[in-house]
Amino acid sequence: MGWWQVNADTLAGSRFVVSPLAETFACLKLLHAGAGAHPGETAWLREWLPAHRVRLAADPVTAALVRAGLGRDWIADFLTPTPRDGESFEDGVARVRAVRPAEARAHLRTSLAGPLPGVLDRDDLPERAAGLLTWVWESAVRPSWERRRRVLEADVVTRVAQVSRGGWAAVLDSLRPGTRWLGESRLQVNLHEYPPREISGAELLFVPVTPRTGWVSWEERERYAVVYPCTGVLAADHRARDVPAALSALLGPGRAAVLVLLGQGPLSTTQLVALTGQGLGSVGRHLRVLWDAGLVERGRVGRSVLYSRSGAGEVLVRARQEGRNHGKPGESREADVTRATEAVGTGDSPRKPSRPRAELASGDDY
Repeated sequence: MGWWQVNADTLAGSRFVVSPLAETFACLKLLHAGAGAHPGETAWLREWLPAHRVRLAADPVTAALVRAGLGRDWIADFLTPTPRDGESFEDGVARVRAVRPAEARAHLRTSLAGPLPGVLDRDDLPERAAGLLTWVWESAVRPSWERRRRVLEADVVTRVAQVSRGGWAAVLDSLRPGTRWLGESRLQVNLHEYPPREISGAELLFVPVTPRTGWVSWEERERYAVVYPCTGVLAADHRARDVPAALSALLGPGRAAVLVLLGQGPLSTTQLVALTGQGLGSVGRHLRVLWDAGLVERGRVGRSVLYSRSGAGEVLVRARQEGRNHGKPGESREADVTRATEAVGTGDSPRKPSRPRAELASGDDY
C-alpha cells in the first residue's frame, strides 16, 4: 500500500479545496472509462461520450496520449498538476501546457510501465493534453460548473462537520476506497505498493470531485493532494434531480426541489442551500412546512441537524417519478400525487408536528 508520513502540524493545517481543473480531469477519466458508476454518470456519458470519441478518432495522437496517460495503476503526473486554492481552470491548464516535452514523455513511460509508443515520441504532448482538457471543460463541465461547485462545497461542509464530530481519522477513512488513517502519523492514500513519502511540513490538500474517481498528486516537498469523490450520487446528476411538474405544481418549485433532493440521503440546511442555490431563509421555510406536513424527518448528528424524506414524502415523490397509478382505471398519474398530498393534509401522515414552529425555523448545523 502507498502511504504518507504526516505530522500533527501538517494535518492540522490541511485544507479542502475545490478545483475546476481537477473536476475536468475527473470527467476526462469518466469519458475514458466509458461507463458510469450511477445513473447520473450514465446520463452524462450518453450526452458527451459520442462527441469525445469522435474527437479522438479524428486525432489519433491525442487518443494514444489519453490511453498512455491514464494508465491502469498510475496516471502521468503532468496531466494532474496539484490543485492550488482559488486557481481558475485557465491558470491550472496553463501549468499542463507549460510542462517540458521531455518531462511529459518521462511521465508517460512511468504510467505505461514501459517504452513510449513511436506515435508519442514528439514535443507537442503537453499542448495536446491541455487542448483536450480545455475541450472537456468548455463543452461538458463549464456549463454546469456553478451547480457542480455548489455540490462540491456542500461536500466540504459535510467533511468539516465530520472532523468536528469524529476527528480527522473518521474523515480520512471515508474519503475513498484505499484511503485511511493507519495511526502513528501515517496516511494510506491507495492500495498500491509504492514507497512511503515523508510530507511533514508540506501543504496537504483534500480535493472533492463529482465523478466516482480519485487520485493523488504532489509538488515534491511543497504541496500534496488527495482527490476524492464527493459524498452521495448528487454529483453531476442534474437530470436525476429534475422535479416532476405535478409535484412542483402541488408544493411549489422550491419546496418540491428540496423534497426531491432529500431522497439522495440526509442533508443539512447548509447543504441544501448549496445544492439548490436558494437562500438560507427560503430553504428553512420549505423544511419547516415539509416537516409540519410529515413529509420529512429530522435528526441531530453531533452539532448538525440532518433532514431526510419520511415515508409519506417517499410516496409523494415516487407517485410521479415512477409513474405508478394505484387509483381507478383512467386516472392520471398526477392523481397519485394529489391523493398523497391530500392524505398528508387530512391527517394520514405517520407523524404530526411535535415541536414549536419557531425551533424549526432556526439554523441547523453550526
